[in-house]
Amino acid sequence: MRPISRITPALPVHAYQTYQVVAPPSTHWRPATCAEVDCAAYQQGWKSVVDETSDLGQRQAHYIRRESGRKFTETRNETGLTVFEFEAGQRCFALHQVRLDRPEVYLVRAGDWRSNPTGQVRRHVNAADWTEDFAEHQGRLATVIERG
Repeated sequence: MRPISRITPALPVHAYQTYQVVAPPSTHWRPATCAEVDCAAYQQGWKSVVDETSDLGQRQAHYIRRESGRKFTETRNETGLTVFEFEAGQRCFALHQVRLDRPEVYLVRAGDWRSNPTGQVRRHVNAADWTEDFAEHQGRLATVIERG
């Protein structure tokens, strides 16, 4: 993974603000079934290939055979790995979620990526207010930088 390359800020951290639009998992999402999200594994079935020579593979195979409650056939491939083939129409192993019909949360935090020096976080009630705040802040930064 490449390190993040950032432009060196022209001003100290307290001069900046960080603007975010978020949809937190705890308030804006809920668990969903495979059928709700058109899961391909649910619709067509799937294969899981497990290397039972490793501890992890042994635990995975044990779970599939004894605890998963899913229907499957079991074979070995040419390299000796265990292939579990699951029938369509049953829950896959992924955890699916669907977005709830709730508006995003519009936040403004003091500071930038370096820190939040005051710990302040403001919450706007709508996108228009957040956008206006952002534009005004950008204008103030530009003015301070131009004055040097």
